[in-house]
Amino acid sequence: MNEKDLLYLLKSVRAGSLSSEDAVERLKHLPFEDLGFAKVDHHRALRQGFAEVIFGKGKTPKQVAEIAKALLRRDTSQNLLITRADAKIFAAVKRVSRAAKFHELAGVIAIQRNREITGKGTICVVSAGTSDIPVAEEAVLTAELMGNRVTRLYDVGVAGIHRLLQHREELTKARVIICVAGMEGALPSVVGGLVGVAVIAVPTSIGYGASFGGVAALLGMLNSCASNVTVVNIDNGFGAARVASCINRL
Repeated sequence: MNEKDLLYLLKSVRAGSLSSEDAVERLKHLPFEDLGFAKVDHHRALRQGFAEVIFGKGKTPKQVAEIAKALLRRDTSQNLLITRADAKIFAAVKRVSRAAKFHELAGVIAIQRNREITGKGTICVVSAGTSDIPVAEEAVLTAELMGNRVTRLYDVGVAGIHRLLQHREELTKARVIICVAGMEGALPSVVGGLVGVAVIAVPTSIGYGASFGGVAALLGMLNSCASNVTVVNIDNGFGAARVASCINRL
């Protein structure tokens, strides 16, 4: 349930088109619903602007499907997002909703029921290399389901900086930029130096041994000399998109 749903419910009771008993029944499972193995937060959209997102990794397909079913049943106008999913989880969720779509590259399952754009500008997602695209796509799909316009700029890393500079106009038009890079993680500093908006850097685990599974990129980004760069955790495209969406609504 989001703010619009709650206002509609209250207005319906005032207008007499919905009884107070029925309204109480609809509100019964707020603020959360206890499934035994999970407490589903139906108040999330009301508090934060977007429904609870399901993190698929570590959960069984049945558990994910049951959480999805609870969210879809109670949050009737909200999009549903499941991250770090696989084919087995998708098969279980597909039985709950035929509208579910599996974006295999990003490991994301999406059920889109609301296409309203709530972001004020465009979020631009930039990837340093082709190997960084799975994390970038997680960010893209998250941002889109959260009501944002999104553009992609892929494979524009510092090994061929002319590829990035060709898209300088697109970068300057963005309201927020998500910059995804592995290896040494230099790209966000370059992008940050070209624009006057927030750049959310996402280190990826792509790289050879001394990259330490993304730690080298993480440290490089944390030490960026571009003052408009901030950093999320390794491979956390979802987290970057969530913050970018908050910024884009301000």
